[in-house]
Amino acid sequence: MLSQWRATSSRSSSIWKRHASSSTSTDKYRILVVGAGSGGLATANQIYNRFKAGGKTLNDGDVAIVDAAESHFYQPGWTLVGSGLKPKTDFRKSLASLVPKHISLISDNVKTFTPNKSTVTTTSGRDLSYDVLVVAAGLQVNWNAINGLSEALADPKSGVSSIYSYNTCDKAWDDIEGLRSGKAVFTQPAGVIKCAGAPQKIMWMAWDRFRRTNRGDKISVDFFTGMPTMFSVKKYSDVLNALREERRVSGYFQHNLVAVDPNNHKAIFQKPDGSTVDVDYTTLHATPPMGPLEFIKRSPLADGAGWVSVDSGTLQHTNPEYSNVFSLGDCSSLPTSKTAAAITSQAPVLTENVYSFLEKGQVSNARYDGYTSCPLLTGYGELLLAEFKYGLEPKETFNAFVDQAKSRQVFYWLKKELFPYVYWKYMINGQWFGAKGLIRPSYS
Repeated sequence: MLSQWRATSSRSSSIWKRHASSSTSTDKYRILVVGAGSGGLATANQIYNRFKAGGKTLNDGDVAIVDAAESHFYQPGWTLVGSGLKPKTDFRKSLASLVPKHISLISDNVKTFTPNKSTVTTTSGRDLSYDVLVVAAGLQVNWNAINGLSEALADPKSGVSSIYSYNTCDKAWDDIEGLRSGKAVFTQPAGVIKCAGAPQKIMWMAWDRFRRTNRGDKISVDFFTGMPTMFSVKKYSDVLNALREERRVSGYFQHNLVAVDPNNHKAIFQKPDGSTVDVDYTTLHATPPMGPLEFIKRSPLADGAGWVSVDSGTLQHTNPEYSNVFSLGDCSSLPTSKTAAAITSQAPVLTENVYSFLEKGQVSNARYDGYTSCPLLTGYGELLLAEFKYGLEPKETFNAFVDQAKSRQVFYWLKKELFPYVYWKYMINGQWFGAKGLIRPSYS
């Protein structure tokens, strides 16, 4: 593959800026990463570091990230904001400040993929070519799929909030704190969403806040979920359902939120048979449905559902003609929960396979086993640490010492303090490898 590299031996951000005014030139990169979220930043840095560790240091600008965003967010922190534990400014930083000088940041978005020519075209009309493409673009939050939700979120008096955006996560705390009595409704849609445990995390925190401030007997808490159970992994689902019953939280399964009427404080849910149910609420926490981004969905890289189609083990594209395309994270077809924790296991595998692909023309024997984690807050000072892999089989880090199906204070502090620190300090800099910590995994 190195013989196919037609880029100049050294490319810096200043060269990128000189080319930026041209509408006909094609900029060439060895590794082009689409998306500067958790997966994109972690992977770009890990790839650069892997080549350096292999004695084959890349030149400045050989690795490029394409993303027009001005800010980068630690999205798992939004639950902490909604719980009144942290200010949301703790979880936002300038994207440019997080990209090291040896990696090019192209402040643009990809519009189309042309994988048979190893190029992408940006929204500004630039053509970028690559030896290897890594797609880490995330997913799309479909706010408008719920009629009236966007308008309700914009209204400070609607009683409607969501921890699924930076702009609205603090409104969740305002609504929780402001509720003196009435009915608190929490929702989760059917289908794929970011961190499938988050909709009930904020519910448990609200329930506990109501209890601790002597409002528990004046507020009823209801959980409406489009899913058939509390959680996809039976071990944890059973525990969470028992907790729901113990705390007298009403559970309504296979109920999808389809509309919000903030003027009358009504939420409309659809059941599997197509019928609808109107539910009164005093405050409503809404989790919108999510899905693949349109520019990926309509591309040659997508599978039938709109995700980037990759091998579940190697993270390489399933089409042999696109063997120099890899993907990870929320935009990929990997059949596991879409969490930042999953990235910590996916990125090292993808990195090793990209390194091998460029050096040897084929992927290594590194394989991803589907590991992901959901740190489920169940109250202030307690957290159930769910960890599992493909097949919804538990894969727990601490099971030799404790039963991870029980909420524990030590796990709570991991979520509240350690994980955010590790994220900003190590993970997005390519220096964190999940259960391996600071030690990069080796694959024999």
